[in-house]
Amino acid sequence: MESTEHFDVVVVGSGFGGSVAAYRLAAGGLTVCVLERGRPYPPTSFPRDPAGLARNLWDPSGGLYGMFDIWSFRGLEAVVSSGLGGGSLIYANVLIRKDERWFVKEDRRTPGYEYWPITRDDLDPHYDAVEQMLDGQTYPFEHAPYSSTAKTRAMKDAAADLGLDWRLPKLAVTFANKGRPPVPGEHITGEPDNLHHASRTTCQLCGECDIGCNYGAKNTLDYNYLSRAQDHGADIRTLAEVDRMDIHPRGGYVVRYVQHDPLVKADPAEPRTTAVHADKLILAAGTFGSPYLLLRNRAAFPALSPALGSHFSGNGDLLTFINHTRTETGGFRALDPSIGPVITSAIRMPDALDDAGVQGRGFYVEDGGNPAFLDYLEEVSGAPSITLRAASFLLRRLWAHASGDPRSNYSEQVSAVVRGGDRSSSTLPVLTMGRDVPDGIMSLRKGDLELDWTTHTSDAYFDRVQTTLARIAHALGGRYSNTPLWLFKRVITVHPLGGSPMGRDRDEGVVDSFGEVFGYPGLYVADGSVMPGPVGPNPSLTIAAFADRLSTAVLSRTGSSSR
Repeated sequence: MESTEHFDVVVVGSGFGGSVAAYRLAAGGLTVCVLERGRPYPPTSFPRDPAGLARNLWDPSGGLYGMFDIWSFRGLEAVVSSGLGGGSLIYANVLIRKDERWFVKEDRRTPGYEYWPITRDDLDPHYDAVEQMLDGQTYPFEHAPYSSTAKTRAMKDAAADLGLDWRLPKLAVTFANKGRPPVPGEHITGEPDNLHHASRTTCQLCGECDIGCNYGAKNTLDYNYLSRAQDHGADIRTLAEVDRMDIHPRGGYVVRYVQHDPLVKADPAEPRTTAVHADKLILAAGTFGSPYLLLRNRAAFPALSPALGSHFSGNGDLLTFINHTRTETGGFRALDPSIGPVITSAIRMPDALDDAGVQGRGFYVEDGGNPAFLDYLEEVSGAPSITLRAASFLLRRLWAHASGDPRSNYSEQVSAVVRGGDRSSSTLPVLTMGRDVPDGIMSLRKGDLELDWTTHTSDAYFDRVQTTLARIAHALGGRYSNTPLWLFKRVITVHPLGGSPMGRDRDEGVVDSFGEVFGYPGLYVADGSVMPGPVGPNPSLTIAAFADRLSTAVLSRTGSSSR
């Protein structure tokens, strides 16, 4: 065995599981090494131009070292993140706790069953800790200019008309400096330095949360957990992609990773690898990354649970659109999705588990948003009508000159050509997520990750979602539409879960309720793959709380200090 660096803990991945674990364990006095395959993204580094966006994808074999990692399987498309801070770089900032009654405990004989060996009470103190660290703030809808956010007002009005439960969830976004009223674009003061050594501003309402916040208004994990982990001595390595894992003959685990260099063309046959040794290994590479690593390295871990790869769920994700909205008098109703953070509010639809007199699985409906440049693309999609208006305008101008009566001021006519952007302004992305059936199975096929999952076993859930969306659209005088993928009953998920599920024993789960892998002391999983079923609302807060609980257990077992 070659000589390797030694750490108390190696953490693979820097998302909501890895960042929390890295900070907690480093603050507890352990030596920690974080291996993140992506690169850092300080403010202003997220691309906006077409060339930059085209290369902002992750595929080192194709020379791409960007942020978006796109997967395609039988029943769904999925988008995850690669970068320092993991999914926090591209998520919509929503911090909602898993509903107390949605910690399901079903019989193992139930098809697609889920059983949560933890409860809301187990996670509540850890939810508290994470919310404090991420500085969750609700959208300041009662203050101008935020009170004029059209999409928030629309969701609130529709919920009121339909008698639905509308709320403003906490968001990991800085809208206001402490003790001051919220002001867009104000310099954030009074916080410790971050690992980028960069200044930040409060939210500028640009709708760019999901493609990276160039102002630092999002409280992404690099500004809090990872910065504080580094303060406590954590060794954070980027562009370090883990390839192999093994058990060290003298105890602990050996991790080998490829050190990427975007400026040097890599030789796939001879990648540059580095090995590190740790007493404890925490996999936090995400729902696709961690099960993939375990499946690929299964020969080194022969006692892994037969549940590896099971209980996959898309967290009920469905992307739809509300469009062509009108007021009660028939006038145009603006929704302006490019104004505000991507998500500002949520409607909670109850579950049969809630004893609310309803049937079916519960879910959340959240207003979406998009960067302003996508509004221009939406308008261009109406190019034929624009072309006709432009042709009519040119003919009128030619006739005016030919007849000797050209008006010197024709701004109004030019305005009629471009005509106000009604198409984009009245189209609102809507995101729903909830309790679909977690019956997907991950496996390897020719060395690649394979997923056997379809929407069909969750048809009743998706039918209820679409009925609700149709009612909301109708309340706004519009209609709703799905993405073209839904014609083939395919969805896009940004919240994949499962694959390394927690369980009561090795037959049911890969890890126990504290994330430790059955049969391998000191080996943990701390990301969305440990969820035995859908979280329901946005899962990032629950993943982080789980990792916080895991960290408390690790520190307790090592006799180290906590918090």
